[in-house]
Amino acid sequence: MNIVEDIYTKLDGLNDGPLDLSDEIIDKFGEDIKAAIKSWAQPQKRKEGFYLRMSNIGKPSRQLWFDKKNQLTAKRLEPSLFIKFLYGHLLEEVLLLLVRMSGHKVSDEQKEVDIEGIKGHMDCKIDGKVVDIKSASGFSFSKFRQGILREDDPFGYIAQLAAYEEAEGTANSGFLVINKETGELCFHEPEDLDKPNMSQHIKDLKHKLDLSKPPELCYPPVAEGKSGNMRIAKNCAYCPHKKECHKDSNNGKGLRAFRYAKGLVYFTKVRVQPKVDEIHEW
Repeated sequence: MNIVEDIYTKLDGLNDGPLDLSDEIIDKFGEDIKAAIKSWAQPQKRKEGFYLRMSNIGKPSRQLWFDKKNQLTAKRLEPSLFIKFLYGHLLEEVLLLLVRMSGHKVSDEQKEVDIEGIKGHMDCKIDGKVVDIKSASGFSFSKFRQGILREDDPFGYIAQLAAYEEAEGTANSGFLVINKETGELCFHEPEDLDKPNMSQHIKDLKHKLDLSKPPELCYPPVAEGKSGNMRIAKNCAYCPHKKECHKDSNNGKGLRAFRYAKGLVYFTKVRVQPKVDEIHEW
């Protein structure tokens, strides 16, 4: 899909004069922005308790097992996070404006789909292909642009995209992404081998969530330097279940936390005592 090149070619015309932009496209953008702001200002209350949904079916099964077991009460969000959500929504509408300006067809916006009883709403199709619209930080953007999302996909974006594609019976789905910091665009189409069979994946996931013991670790511990010390993987650091998940580490004493300049580091094995403060209450 040459959508990014087509958008850039269209915008390059601004160097030579006004763009040929129809009132229909402008009016559509205005209505979409209005709808996005209304949706943002009226967040839907989530159903009580744990349940599988399109936005979490790609997460590691062990994390979801603890989500189901513990059912933590959602914390109040910081006001700054609501601002972040707002400009994320607005940027995604800007992307769709650019898509339409460049001559591509957008359809099936927020269409509800169902796969193995799990419902969700896809962003849209562009020229008949399922597309997930993303606004990303510079770091996250690089994973899409370089095609390495499969190597570090903690939120399960590829699985979610694959579920929409499978439900729709289409192929060649992808992510249209805008870098929030620079305005750069990219289109990332994951390889078919990187997209799981989502019907089977969901069946397997439901089975694992019913087990009496948690599934395998989401991410194995990694070495911290050459001392023999081992720490939890970076994607585990912000997980609310890390203490319980790794309670058997350090010979049954659980995780040990040390304060480095880069922040807290959680060790599963300490062979050499780090030369920084250990934090006992965290």
